[in-house]
Amino acid sequence: MYPVHDVDAILLLALSLAAKRRPAELVEIVAAADLVNGNIPPETKLSDAFSRLSAYGLISEQEGGYTLSQDAQAMVAMLRKKAETRERIFDIKESLADYRLNGEHQMLQVAPDLLLAAIQAHKKARSSGRSWLIEKPKPVWISKKELVRGKTLPGRRRKS
Repeated sequence: MYPVHDVDAILLLALSLAAKRRPAELVEIVAAADLVNGNIPPETKLSDAFSRLSAYGLISEQEGGYTLSQDAQAMVAMLRKKAETRERIFDIKESLADYRLNGEHQMLQVAPDLLLAAIQAHKKARSSGRSWLIEKPKPVWISKKELVRGKTLPGRRRKS
């Protein structure tokens, strides 16, 4: 794939986080990009990255969301687990540079307006303290009385 941009690697890494179990929506992808990179790339660059990566068959659209192809998942799986984010982005860029197009793929056109709306929704949610990536469970409150009332465990038996 030629040329390789930083935004392409950031988008692949963000999609690997956001689309682990199901196809990710744009807001989730933006939140993951913010988590990975520390800032969100501009919507026009993200739109171009979606077009480039989908033309090479690395990103596909499923069920109203976006997910990685098998080739892109293999690229992300080869990353070192203990590497820092900058090293991971560099490794993905190297993998993208070595990647060769297999057949023709449909190019996804993600409008910059949609990405701008997703960026604004993420910034609004971040300022209110909500995270798009993690569903936070409600803590279960157990009073001290309930803890004390519970059955005590039998003592340990010694084996003879």
